[in-house]
Parts: sequence; C-alpha cells; structure tokens
Amino acid sequence: MKNILLLLFLIPLCSFGQNKLTPQAVVNMMKENVTCDWAETTVDVFKVGDPDTEIKGIAVCMFADMRTLQKAVEMNCNFIITHEPIFYNHLDETDAYANDPVYTEKRKFIEDYKLVVFRFHDHIHMTKPDGIYAGMINKLGWQDFAVNDAGTLYKMPEKKLSDFALELKDQLGMQTVRVIGNPEMKFTKVGLAVGAPGGARQIQMLNMPEVEVMVAGEASEWETYLYANDAATLGKNKAVIFLGHIKSEEAGMDYCAQWLKGFVKDVPVHFIENEANFMTF
Repeated sequence: MKNILLLLFLIPLCSFGQNKLTPQAVVNMMKENVTCDWAETTVDVFKVGDPDTEIKGIAVCMFADMRTLQKAVEMNCNFIITHEPIFYNHLDETDAYANDPVYTEKRKFIEDYKLVVFRFHDHIHMTKPDGIYAGMINKLGWQDFAVNDAGTLYKMPEKKLSDFALELKDQLGMQTVRVIGNPEMKFTKVGLAVGAPGGARQIQMLNMPEVEVMVAGEASEWETYLYANDAATLGKNKAVIFLGHIKSEEAGMDYCAQWLKGFVKDVPVHFIENEANFMTF
C-alpha cells in the first residue's frame, strides 16, 4: 500500500518535469514542421542563451534590436526567434566587438534577463511555401496576381508608378519609400525581391521581360540604384521601389509566428513589429 501511495505521489512530479518547454524543444518541433531537410551548414542556430531554459513566452521578430528585446522582456518573453543577425554581421561574429560599449551593453541586457535568441533565416526561406514570401504576399494582397509558384512575379491591372509607391507605403505603414524611375510610368508586370539578395540578382530580375517594376528590400547604391537610374535615363520601361530590408520581409515573420502557434501550444507566441530603424526629415 505504501508503495502504491509513493507511486501516485511521484507520477504528478514526473509529469510536471515533462511539461517544461525549452527553446531546444521548440527548435526541434520547427525542424519537424519545415518541409525541407535541415541543413548541416546554416545560420539558423542559437546565438546566445541557454537552449534548455524554461520558456515563459516566445517573441518572433525581424530584427532583434534593443527596442525589440526590451519589448520582449515587457511581454514576459524570454525566447526570441529573429530572422536576421543580432550582432551586426551575417554570422554574428563578435570578436571585433569585444570592447565595444554597444555590443557589451546589449549582451549584458540579454544575459541579465536570461534571454535565449535563435536565428531562423535559411529554413523559413527553404520551406514550401517560402514563409517570408508567403507572409508578404498575404500582407500585400497579391495572391490573385501571381504568375509563378515562387511568389516573385506578378501581373497586375495597369498602375502608375507614383500611385503604386504610395499604395505600398500605406499598406506597410512606412514613413517613406525610395523610387527610381519615371513617376508617370504605366506598368502591369511586377517582380518581388525581398531582403538583400545582392545587386547581381536584383539587376538580373529587373532585366527580365516579365518585370517592369521591381519591389525590393535594400541594395548598394552603386549597384542596383545605378543600374535602375541608367535604365530610366535610357528610356527603358523599368523602375524600382525600395521598401528597405525590414518592411520587405517583416510580414513573413508575422506569418512565422502564426505558423509556430500551430504546434507550440504550451506558451504564448507573440510577433513584435520592428520600429523604423531610421528617421526622415
């Protein structure tokens, strides 16, 4: 009888231990729910913090900047899933910042609040559909205009470049957009190139006969900007609207948060929108 009572007492304790949800467990679930194989070489790794920490809440974001981390703490989230690097370069290499006050104070904030940060970049793009493009297409309402499965090419009712730029600015809640091309230019064919794929890929897309206007993230001004300006000066029916890196992909991380809610049931999952990372005057 004593043995039975002891067993009954221990069962709830064992169950309680099994209910602990950790960042590592969530990442394991993410690996099971993407449609692609998990790459051996990837930037999608834990960047800082203990993966075996018990999760209070999950914050999903585009950039894990200080304002976003502070908001995550206010929302009682200690596991942050970010799309882009946290420490100022693609691989989050920090040797050059060892004595930098901005890096050290940011790192101290993360450690003081026992935050865990995981980057989710490669595999959200590699899964089908690409989660970043899927989120952006939903946000922009372009589903009916798609002409390819990749979500990069669209055929729209005829628009004027200036009107389209203002439409995008309003849809994404932006202070400003950058436009290269004739504001009065009429078009129907649009290409979407989110994030920062590089000047060569952007120029290749803009040169396609299926693209008159490219909606892009960010670029070097001596690459895509120069090419697009030359194209416009030469009378080509080509234009580019630059949204910036954050706004060209951010809806994809909102999509990611909703995706996570489909299989992460024991803790709250929040999407945190980045504030604009610059001002205009």
